[in-house]
Amino acid sequence: MAAHGSGRFLAYHEPDIIAILTLLSFFIFLAISEWLADATIRAGLIGQIIVGIIYGVPLANIMALEWQETFLALGYIGLILIIFEGGLTIRLDLLRQNFVLSVIAALLGVLTPIALSFALLHAAFGHSALEAFIVGTSLCSTSLGTTFAVLSTASRGIDFSQTRIGTVLVSAAIIDDVAALVLVSVIHQLRDLANGSGELGWIIGQPILASGLLGVVTPIVAKFILGPGFRKFLEKRMLRFKHIGNLALMVLVLSAFLVIAAYAGASVLFGAFLAGTVLSSLVTKQPGDVYGGESSEENETAEGKMPTFLQTLKKYVGGPQKYIFQPLFFASIGFAIPFLDMWTGEMIWKGLVFTILMVLGKLVVGTVVPVWDLLSGNTTKEKAPSHPRPALNWAPATLLGTAMVARGEIGLLIIQIGLNETPYLTQKAFIIGVWAIVLNTIVGPVSVGILLKSFGQKIADDRRWGTQSKTKSPEVERIMVGSPTASPSNGNGV
Repeated sequence: MAAHGSGRFLAYHEPDIIAILTLLSFFIFLAISEWLADATIRAGLIGQIIVGIIYGVPLANIMALEWQETFLALGYIGLILIIFEGGLTIRLDLLRQNFVLSVIAALLGVLTPIALSFALLHAAFGHSALEAFIVGTSLCSTSLGTTFAVLSTASRGIDFSQTRIGTVLVSAAIIDDVAALVLVSVIHQLRDLANGSGELGWIIGQPILASGLLGVVTPIVAKFILGPGFRKFLEKRMLRFKHIGNLALMVLVLSAFLVIAAYAGASVLFGAFLAGTVLSSLVTKQPGDVYGGESSEENETAEGKMPTFLQTLKKYVGGPQKYIFQPLFFASIGFAIPFLDMWTGEMIWKGLVFTILMVLGKLVVGTVVPVWDLLSGNTTKEKAPSHPRPALNWAPATLLGTAMVARGEIGLLIIQIGLNETPYLTQKAFIIGVWAIVLNTIVGPVSVGILLKSFGQKIADDRRWGTQSKTKSPEVERIMVGSPTASPSNGNGV
């Protein structure tokens, strides 16, 4: 159905029955496929990706191209909301305590896939070094949206944002994505370099500098300016508006961070996460805090209490996010998969070999858990003999490794930029990379779903890696971080 503008208005045309039935069936199958995939493999997003492949350009191309482009944009809003919610829910005290561990895990998750890509594509398959770098970069990312989605849907009754392993996972995935998006900015500019324009130093330095400054300046501004200013001037005044006040502030902060990140040369996804963490840091939940209630209903009715930002988000955005934006995001991943081009003999076996290496390249991230346990146990044993060496627990390590496997939207974005906007990536290398991205995006969530179905409660109950209370004694804090001088946390704050 085409709509034509005439003068100062858009001419209205009644949609034809084919268009109506196509759209209805698309959303119905998105819901059914999500339910089937969730019931069988605890990874509903896989069903939605398959529906996207079928309805989109890759296979049947049932929907008009302009609809697919519209749904892709709406799906990206869903991705932004997924990551924004992740920023609201993450435990900032645990993020601080485990920052070094998260950086180590993230570096392992970035460097290993790139190294394996050079080993296979460049050394074994004969592709150029730049091709190996572009494909390796696309596979060093972790699908942050998929990570948040699968943890929230597969972990029935368990809030993994309150666990130590969940915090390390989310932090490492964010750092991986920031690193990948910094590298994609470099890839994006390789075209200028090939044409003889642009300076290599600035091409590489701008996104690194922008992301680094945002990551460093935002917590400082939140702690010393935004937090005190909010509690002094806004907190009490927002009591009369309840959810509406929260919603207005969330829209303002999220929009501001998206604009800042975009114009600074960083990723808007990184900006969305920072916006969530800033709002999370405003809610201290100290005695007398207006955000101190445990339930949304209590905070709405109690005198002098406010619903939290997360409660407001779930009430006003939760429905559209769950049934429209998030399904469209995963369907849009399906739109971007060159399905028919993948089925040649050479591409299949090379893609499968590369997929196995890329799975291993992320699974290796899980090894930081037992290594950290061993190092922490040695320190504790030497400094405080009363504490025995902690038993190594494979379940948190496996969760960390498998949850990092999915590449999803970021991987497809990077490799398509490499193909369409630079002269360096060939069609064969592109298809091999897409095989790995697609299969990793399937294997990761399925593995996490199966793992959490069987061992989710065990992971949550683990003393060192499971759910952590917000106030701990110095002894417990030392056991957790493996440091005799570690100080206890006092709650959420940047």
